[in-house]
Amino acid sequence: MIAVAAAGPRILLRRLREIMAEPASAQARLDKLVKVIAANMVAEVCSIYLRRAGNVYELFATEGLNRAAVHNTRLKQGEGLVGLAGETAEPVNLSDAPTHPRFSYRPETAEDPYRSFLGVPIVRGGQVYGVLTVQNRTPRLYDEEEVEALQTVAMVLAEVVAQGGLFDTAELDEPELRVDRPRAFRGEPLSEGVAIGCVVLHEPRVRVERLIADDPHAELARLDKALDRLRAAVDEMLASTELDLTGESREVIEAYRLFAQDQGWRQKLRDAVRTGLTAEAAVERVQDELRIRIARTGDTVLRERLHDFEDLARRLQRHLDGGAALQRQLPNDSVVVARAMGPAELLDYPRDRLIGLVLEEVAPTSHVAIVARAMNVALVGNVEGIADNARAGDLIVVDGETGEAQLRPPAEVIRAFETRRSLREQRVAQMVEVRDLPAVTKDGVHIRLMMNAGLLIDLPHLKESGADGIGLFRTELQFMVGETMPRLADQIDFYRRVIEGAGDKPVVFRTLDLGGDKILPYGRWEREENPALGWRALRIALDRPALLRYQVRALLTASAARTLRLLLPMVSDVAEFNLARALIDREIERARVLQQPQPKRTLVGAMLEVPALMFMLPQILRSADFVSIGSNDLLQFIFAVDRTNARVSRRYDALNPAALTVIRQIIHSAAEAGGEVSLCGEIAGRPLEAMALVGLGLRILSMQPANIGPIKMMIRSIDLREVGEFVERLCGRNDHSLRIRLAAFAAERGVVLK
Repeated sequence: MIAVAAAGPRILLRRLREIMAEPASAQARLDKLVKVIAANMVAEVCSIYLRRAGNVYELFATEGLNRAAVHNTRLKQGEGLVGLAGETAEPVNLSDAPTHPRFSYRPETAEDPYRSFLGVPIVRGGQVYGVLTVQNRTPRLYDEEEVEALQTVAMVLAEVVAQGGLFDTAELDEPELRVDRPRAFRGEPLSEGVAIGCVVLHEPRVRVERLIADDPHAELARLDKALDRLRAAVDEMLASTELDLTGESREVIEAYRLFAQDQGWRQKLRDAVRTGLTAEAAVERVQDELRIRIARTGDTVLRERLHDFEDLARRLQRHLDGGAALQRQLPNDSVVVARAMGPAELLDYPRDRLIGLVLEEVAPTSHVAIVARAMNVALVGNVEGIADNARAGDLIVVDGETGEAQLRPPAEVIRAFETRRSLREQRVAQMVEVRDLPAVTKDGVHIRLMMNAGLLIDLPHLKESGADGIGLFRTELQFMVGETMPRLADQIDFYRRVIEGAGDKPVVFRTLDLGGDKILPYGRWEREENPALGWRALRIALDRPALLRYQVRALLTASAARTLRLLLPMVSDVAEFNLARALIDREIERARVLQQPQPKRTLVGAMLEVPALMFMLPQILRSADFVSIGSNDLLQFIFAVDRTNARVSRRYDALNPAALTVIRQIIHSAAEAGGEVSLCGEIAGRPLEAMALVGLGLRILSMQPANIGPIKMMIRSIDLREVGEFVERLCGRNDHSLRIRLAAFAAERGVVLK
């Protein structure tokens, strides 16, 4: 057992603080640091490697190795054990380091006698700045307390390095040939709009001046008080009338409040303070550990939770600092650039001056993306590297339709985007003109265009878009954004407001589609190896029938004297559907016996997402009143491609002959059985894909409200008989994609694909 276990990390941290405060050169302080760490940990070697340009780890200081190696020994990313710790951002703990396959011998260091090796990454803000190592001659593994002690020291060291406390951090960064040169970035379009404005860097991080605690008990009290103020501030945000939080954006902040009350997060913060850190430093350490751990899981649900905790951590830092709520001052036409952001942070910005948002990490269904769309702010996400390249005040152009972000663009690029913005405004005006016109082809065939929705904030889009109704209402969103299961009365009120908001237009309510990446924050869920094919949707409903009956009961009451349309998700076979329909029938009978209000008619449909069901369409249509093709899941199952995995999601095209043939087969089978079939999914809202779908025989499409105008213009410009004949011929081809052929056909015949 090493001395640090007896003395605790606090003594070591106090000694480090004294060294940092000394009026000495950076090198002199680094040399003292490694000497003190080595002595405290009874290590024969302690070394600090920092990252230089090109991801090279350079030996900056050492106690125990050859001093001549300082600033001469360099290891590439992934090279050697130091490179391994930097690459994985995790500790490397070995009892016989030279035998490890990643060991890289450097004779100038004279490290031959040392067998034991412990290297921990120097991490701050999710970025690896370097690696801190200790070594001993005796072969042994360092225990957990030793690893914990070295990680605490590395955390303090990372903060000092990042803040320029030892030297100018520009010495460690990749040098720029021209700092003001134009840069073009490509990301994912998440909220429509073209924004041309100036960069505002999202820098809410509070500078942590004091890292090491003088009185741990006082720090715990400060932490608890700040956490209480944080929760009160989030409650105040929900109560605020200034933010006008309604519908989806309000429910997102309701979910955010749940994270602020997370007891596990609070306990981790308290434990970090007990190691000798100040409350501020403890918040930094817990967040760095969360970033590294979640980044390696690849779990989109956890990643979204991380963004919320990042937001909360920054707010907690401000409360520890004694600051009030952040008041942001923005110039006109501001575009905020950030690595990541929580939904509440976005709401901190004045809406009248914010026109765009660019994020390095964000999912289409993330909370901040939902709020951005509600605010009509152009958003481009997953733009790698832009936060490091952007400077405050830089000119930037953001296209929320193509996913482009142009930093410091030349004049001709700006003119091109101004033209695009002008054309978009003209197109919006055109959409208004066609909004109330029927979606009828040139040869007189009517296509019903429905919209997808999930929360009350979507309802005004019915009138704005000219949709014929709501073809898919995702009921699970109401369950996912609350702290507890919605009460029956709340569900009834919610569904009634949806129905009344739709007026005389039909609404198709999809019953709870939980599981996969849609997890209830208050439910118990076991982690699955392949959640997309696991316990989800109708499978959960049949295993937990009370959940389905509870929801159906609310929908029946809310739909009194109207027609209720229910859609069951993820139906795999007819027997499953019949079991679910029997549960629905029991609720209808219960309402009758109790003489409760109920619909004049209840229609129950099956969502066709599982390929097996397409081979049983005649049978399912004897039980189901309609079928709706869920193209997102159906196509990912058909092609065996995870659509959330960027590495493989682009390997298939929805306009592949196989995809069109599958959809054609479904349409023909439904027609033979005399059943109604519709399609909801991303491809319904893309003009070229939608042209192919109606050519195959679909007459009902459901999509995002913003896509209805372009699809309607496409429909009004086609001769359906001509399109149908052409698409029918294409289904027999063996191309990887029919996109080019369909686009050429549309161009020849003047089909509108804007």
